[in-house]
Order: sequence, then C-alpha cells, then structure tokens
Amino acid sequence: MHRILKLLAILAFSGSHTTLAFAASDQQKEKRWAEQIGDSLVDGETCELDAGGTPFMGIYTEASDGFTGRAVIIAHGMGAHPDWADVIYPLRTGLADHGWATLSIQMPVLPNDASLQDYVPLFDEVSPRLDAAAAMLRKRGNKTIVLIGHSLGATMSAWYVASKKKPPVQGLVLVSVGGSTIDEKTNSLLSLAKITLPVLDIYGSRDLDTLLATPEARRKAARSAGNKLYRQTEVEGADHFFTGMQDALVRRVYGWLKTHYVKKKSN
Repeated sequence: MHRILKLLAILAFSGSHTTLAFAASDQQKEKRWAEQIGDSLVDGETCELDAGGTPFMGIYTEASDGFTGRAVIIAHGMGAHPDWADVIYPLRTGLADHGWATLSIQMPVLPNDASLQDYVPLFDEVSPRLDAAAAMLRKRGNKTIVLIGHSLGATMSAWYVASKKKPPVQGLVLVSVGGSTIDEKTNSLLSLAKITLPVLDIYGSRDLDTLLATPEARRKAARSAGNKLYRQTEVEGADHFFTGMQDALVRRVYGWLKTHYVKKKSN
C-alpha cells in the first residue's frame, strides 16, 4: 500500500492526473490516519490541534536531551500523514535526537487519486494549521521555530511564509520543493521571491524531473528577494523520497540548523 501511495503522489505532483472537484481536506481520511497512527505510535506522542474550529492531528517529540527552546514544525507531502515512513519519520525522530523538539502535523489531504490542481483550494487551510502548530510550540517555551516541508508540504510551507508579514518561524527548510505554475499558490518561485528568512533548499540528484528543471530558477528567485541566507544543496543519489538516504537527509538538515540556530559554546 505504501509503495502504491508513493507512486500516486509522484504522478499527482507531476500533473499526470485528471482534475477532480474538492473544496476541503478529507476529514474522514484524516480521522483514519489519526486512529491508525495512535494505535501504533512508538516515538513521540499524538496531540490534537485546532485550526479555527477544525481539529487536526500532530505528533510531538521532545528533544532527547531535554528542553532546548528549539523546535521544528514538519509538513508532509501529498496524500501522506505526520508519521510517513519516507522523509517525515526520519526527520521528526532524527532531529529530536539532535536537540530539536519536533511537531509533525497533519496537512490538508485528499483522496489518493487527487491531482496537484485539486489541492489548490486546500491552501486556504494551510495557514490556520501552521499558525496553530507554531502557537503550540511557543506555548511550550520554544523561542526558535523552523518550518520544514517535503514535496507539496514544502510548496505549502514556502507559500505560508511568503504570505506572512511577520512569519511565526525563524527559518524554512524545503525538501524537494516544486515550482508548478498552475496557480500562484503552488508556484514556489513566486514564494521564494518574497522570503528573506534563512532557507535551506535541499533536493536529490534523482528527484522528479519537474523539480530538477527549476534549481537555477529557485536560486534566481531567492536572489531577487535579496535573501543572502538562502542555501541550495543537491544530495547525490537521492530520489524524491530520499529512499535509502534518510540518514544523509537528517545530517544535512541538522547541520544547517546547527549552523544558523545553535550558539557555539565558549571555552
């Protein structure tokens, strides 16, 4: 089942699907995900957040060495959930092992046969969810919050930060972000042209063709924003889901986080 969902996500993100009609996240699917995850979760604890009256699930994992005041929000890709085996689970547990609390949240989701175009109306649900996630982490005392998104979650995260005059996060990590021009909201180039926060744009050398066509354009967009804190890195051999290279992904992301947000101890 997991392999089938991965294939459907690739097809949908590549625009190879018939457009259907959806106006909101599939609440029944979200409920099923929450029940399945709650019954099998080993690392972290499930929590319920509220996005303007709409409940949604999160998985909170405290930093393994105790409270540090640093946390990340993790936004999964198309059709996935907060404990997804590829990219999401490795980041939410691996970064916790490196001193960062993690909050992986359920992003708006549609049936498996939905296309990227179908997800455009769901962008309206993104801000309330990410706002709620940031508020929860601040309430727990975290002063430094970084937003991490994968695939469509990266596109949504970039749009979210770009749409805020004062984003409630201090940095942005985009894992395999696309640049679809089907709508302004899905066009990460437009988003990057407005973002001045530190950004890590990381992708694989074997990523989706649609993503591999835009690295230079993404760099130009960041330059147009005057963002001197934008960094782009390609991981040799990695595909869209960093299959078999999850540890390398965690190392790259943690290294960037450490460089920007962890103060060096004086002797």
